[in-house]
Order: sequence, then C-alpha cells, then structure tokens
Amino acid sequence: MRTRCACGSRRIVDHPELRRLPIAHLDCDAFYASVEKRDRPELRDLPVIVGGGVRGVVTTACYIARMSGVRSAMPMFQARRLCPQAVIVKPDFRKYVAESRRIMAKLRMLTPLVQPLSLDEAWLDLTGTARLHGAPPALTLARLQAEIEREIGLTVSVGLAANKYLAKIASDLDKPRGFAVIGEAEARAFLAPRPVGLLPGVGPAFAKTLTADGFSLIGDLARADPRRLADRYGAMGLRLHQLAHGKDGRAVEPHARRKSLSSEMTFERDIRDRTELEDVLWRLCDKVAARARAEAIAGRVAVLKLRSADFRTSTRRRTFPVAVQTAKSFFAVARELLAQEAPGRPYRLIGVGLTQLVSGSEAEADFLAGESRALKAELAADTLRQRFGPRAVMGGRDLRS
Repeated sequence: MRTRCACGSRRIVDHPELRRLPIAHLDCDAFYASVEKRDRPELRDLPVIVGGGVRGVVTTACYIARMSGVRSAMPMFQARRLCPQAVIVKPDFRKYVAESRRIMAKLRMLTPLVQPLSLDEAWLDLTGTARLHGAPPALTLARLQAEIEREIGLTVSVGLAANKYLAKIASDLDKPRGFAVIGEAEARAFLAPRPVGLLPGVGPAFAKTLTADGFSLIGDLARADPRRLADRYGAMGLRLHQLAHGKDGRAVEPHARRKSLSSEMTFERDIRDRTELEDVLWRLCDKVAARARAEAIAGRVAVLKLRSADFRTSTRRRTFPVAVQTAKSFFAVARELLAQEAPGRPYRLIGVGLTQLVSGSEAEADFLAGESRALKAELAADTLRQRFGPRAVMGGRDLRS
C-alpha cells in the first residue's frame, strides 16, 4: 500500500515494516545555525556559520554553507575561504540549551524512554505506545516532526528502525526534514557496501587497521568468521560482526549520563600573557558551568587543556572537594591548574571541562556553603540573561573581553 505522509508533505511512505518498528533517532537539522536563522529572519536565505575567530573551528553550519563544503569542526580560516560570503555568528549555548529542553520535553510526552545523546539528538523507544497515541510509532513521529516545526520553528530528521544503531544511521539519510526507515530484513544488504568507519566505535585509526586487515567494507566483516574477528580484535571483533549484520542489543536508557562537558578556544594569535589567558579561561568556565546548570548536572573533576605554539597538547585534572556547577568554583581550580602549567609559555588553544558528572540533586547534598551561595547568585544571573539577553549580567572579566 502506498500512502501520503501524515506530516502533509507530498512524499510517499512505503515500507513493509513501517507499522512495527519501534526505535527512533531524532536529530535536529543544523541545530545551532537553525536557531540563529529562526531568531534572525534576515539570515534565512544566507549561508550561516556558527563559530568564531580566524583560528577557531566551525561549531556548525547551515545547509546553504554546507553546499560550499563547510563542515563542523573545520578550521575557521578554511571555512571562510570556502564560503567567503557566509555570516559568522558566535555560539550562544544558553539559548541552544533552552531550545533543546523544549524539544526533549516534547519527546518525553510520547514515551519515558528517551536517551539524549547531545543537545540536538536523542533516541526514543516507542514500543507499546500505539494504543496510548492511537497510532503506530511511525505516524506518531511524523506528527511530532510537524509539531516541532510549527511550535518551535525548527526542523528535525527522524530515523526509524529495530535498534539504536540502525535508527541513528537512518536519521542521517534524508536530511533536512528527513524521515528514513531501515527494516530488519534489509539491514545487512543496506550496510554491506558501506565503509567500516560507519560502525560505532570505529574511528579513523581503527578503520585504517581494519582496512589493512582486509575489512574495508561492512560487508567484509559480515562475511568474516566471528572467531577470526575475536582472535584479532577481542570482544570488539564480535561486536563488529553483530553490527555488520544490523544487530544491536543496546536498550534506550533514559538515565544514561553524559560523560563530560567542555569548551575550548583557539586563538587568532598565540597568547603568552597570564591575564589574557585567565580572561579566556573565565569565559570558558562560565560557558561550561551555565550548560551544567541548564542540564541540572554538576562535575566532580576539573580538566584543563592547553596547546602550545608548537602544537604540543597537555591536559591536567583536579578533583573538587564537592561536585560543582558554578563558574566561580570551576574557575578557581582551573586558574590554579593554569598557573602551574603555563609559566610564560605562548599558547594557541585553551580548553576546560567538567567530568565525573552527577545530577544536580545528588550534588546539592554535598555543596559547601560557598558553592551554595555562588549557585544562588549564578542561577539568578541565568534568569536575568534569559529575560534580557546574554549581556544583561556581566562581570569584570567579561567587560575586559
């Protein structure tokens, strides 16, 4: 049977497993750039790159900019060369977190089994929800796509499949505003001609190793003897064999925790001066702490990352007395790490992170008095910034930058 899509588009929906596949991956389309275009209509038909600085990197790019070859994580100088007419917008993570929370709330109204991967993507398990919503998962998701675009002004793409791995692949097949399906029966044939780098856990280095061993395509792994793969790659070899057949037994875990929060900046010129480095460090700590508060999480370990003028990278860590989610406490420790690591050397990049994350409610029980006071002040500042803009509340270091 061939039917029109429930979202109202002219595309045809036709798949033999459409009414029974339960696992979805929802991915916002060029999320940060789309938020900026929604809020600034004059940018709608222009190429937009979210990022900053000559030596920085692209955070994301709209689809118009991508037509010129611009991609996320690309050096900014290269993106500017590829798309010189692009409008460059500095990222505003407070705004992106707020929009992410609105979208995730809509997902959780459909099912409690929602596992966010980042601000702009999540897995959903809609098993057993057909009676509740009066429709199979595919129709429920098509309605959700239309609702998000209508009420929030952003578009999303959906992948629907029998498991998380296939759903994530499917969501990237028809962007933007995509809705793609990979059924169980077709999974192995669909995957076979694709490169092994598509498999989760296979980065560039591992992909080179697999290719050198004769496994350049996923189909090569599917045809291989699993005992040979286990002998060569251990437990990962068996997992690769399962994935090559389109099998993934992982459940959608709504309480799976993010492992870290981080932010970094590459300088347009090398910086040696301690005060300048500390000013940048403060802004990064403020950004990460704001995201931690917005997501109701706190970190027990601070991480400082530095890259010197000769491209050597060093990382230092320190455990807090208690989990923190304020810029004040985070910066105090990060500043000490910087003082120990950077006695007058020039640096081209600085980054900070929070790891060993816990929920905000868990952290509150151990907050020291100083952290509690700082948290109240920073939460109040968050409220004012949401109401009056990101520059409504600024500290002394912010005014110098």
